[in-house]
Amino acid sequence: MSQTAEPQLHYLEYYEDFLAKVRLLSRQIEQSGWLPEFVIGVGRGGLVPAVYISHQLELPMLSIDHSAKVPGFADELLAKVAAMSAAGTRLLFVDDINDSGGTIQYIRDLLEARGCANGNLRFAVIINNQRSRVEVDLWAEMIDRDEDKRWFVFPWEAVGTRESIVEEALSVPERLS
Repeated sequence: MSQTAEPQLHYLEYYEDFLAKVRLLSRQIEQSGWLPEFVIGVGRGGLVPAVYISHQLELPMLSIDHSAKVPGFADELLAKVAAMSAAGTRLLFVDDINDSGGTIQYIRDLLEARGCANGNLRFAVIINNQRSRVEVDLWAEMIDRDEDKRWFVFPWEAVGTRESIVEEALSVPERLS
C-alpha cells in the first residue's frame, strides 16, 4: 500500500460488540486462576477497556500514558509499577490492540530494567495480531496481519475526524500493506 492510498478503516462502533469483548476478557481473567490486584490501562487506547474491566472485576485501576510519548512521564510511572510487582502485587495491563507489539515490548523492557517480578504481570488486549513480535496473555479477538489489513477504529477514537484517523493509520504503513 502506498503512503497516499486510503486505508481500510474498520469502525468498531457498536457498543454491544465492544462490551461483549470486554466481558469475554473479564471472564477469561476470572477463569485463569490468576486474579490481579490492579488493572492498569495503557493510554490512550487501553484506558477505556481497562475502566470497564476494573468495574467488571471490582478491582482498582491505575493508568499509564505511553501514547503521548512525553519523555520520562510513562517511564516514571512504570518504575513505580515495577516496584509494586517486585513487592508481590499482581498487575494486569490492558491495551486496545497488540498490533506490532511495540507498546507492550517497551513496557515489558522498562519494567524488567526496573526489577519487576514477571510472574506478577499479565497483558490483555481487545484485538491480538498473531503476527505481533510479542505475545499477550489474554485477548478477545485474534487477527492475522498477513491477511487482515483493516485499521481498527475503536469507539473512543471514532469521535475524531476522519482526516485524523486516516493520518494516524498512514503513519504506520507497514501494518496496512
